[in-house]
Amino acid sequence: MLFRKQHTSDGAFLGIWKIEESREELLQFLPSTLRAEALEYIATIRAEQRAVEWIATQILLYTLLGEEKTILKKENGQPYLSDNSYQISISHTKKYATVLLHPTLPVGIDIEMISERVKKIAYKFISDDEYIDPTQEVVHQLLHWAAKESLFKLLGETEVDFRQHLHIEPFTPSSKGTILAKEMKSNDKKSFAIHYEVGNDYVMTLVIG
Repeated sequence: MLFRKQHTSDGAFLGIWKIEESREELLQFLPSTLRAEALEYIATIRAEQRAVEWIATQILLYTLLGEEKTILKKENGQPYLSDNSYQISISHTKKYATVLLHPTLPVGIDIEMISERVKKIAYKFISDDEYIDPTQEVVHQLLHWAAKESLFKLLGETEVDFRQHLHIEPFTPSSKGTILAKEMKSNDKKSFAIHYEVGNDYVMTLVIG
């Protein structure tokens, strides 16, 4: 079902779909032409969950814009619209799919289910000088991952090391807020404000421009 549809203060369109439907039920949300294209594409996807997530993404795009658009991928895997009418970023997880659009500025979004599994891999993307609140370890680690993933999507760079090239300034997680981050991959070493929220079973981050 449509979980959220909103305009952000930065002029972007945000859509979140909570995936509660089967593949067949999701297809009914698409107009006939998009449904035919979706059926052709998902026939190439072996994993049922991936097919469902992909359909939910198509529904969100149509819901946000009210018109049919085609999503393509660059060589690095970054999505873009075939008519270049909007900058786009996509994320999906087991229960949610998200789409973020902006008419001119690059965007990045990530959504992650809250799970203890992140503790086993946190060392791969959190550097020793980045702060993690021990009383909120799992959520804080997930927010670091999601924030860096969102920034990685916005940058569109290759060979980005999340520990070395993306740095999160110290913050204490709340239900929502802003994370200050810096990228050290480019010569410019730009800083960004990444918006985040913590839901009952997910964390989500997004960055614009």
